[in-house]
Amino acid sequence: MALDDAAAGGGGRVTVDATGMLCPLPIIELAKAARGRDAGTEITVLATDLAARVDVPAWARMTGHEFVGEKKTDGAGIALTVRLR
Repeated sequence: MALDDAAAGGGGRVTVDATGMLCPLPIIELAKAARGRDAGTEITVLATDLAARVDVPAWARMTGHEFVGEKKTDGAGIALTVRLR
């Protein structure tokens, strides 16, 4: 997993590069990245496994966070963003 912290402190943005990983690894990496983060932090998971399109929103719903949305990336990937509560 490549983790890129775009900002430190309260809130901020984090990118988890899960490209090439298959289910359930993108969710495991998302959960690791969320641990200890402040409410308001946005975590974007970059994934090529299309199962993440279902798994990331489900993870957000089950853990009480907000699924912000999905965007296509260059190539075959998707970017899925969650805001921590």
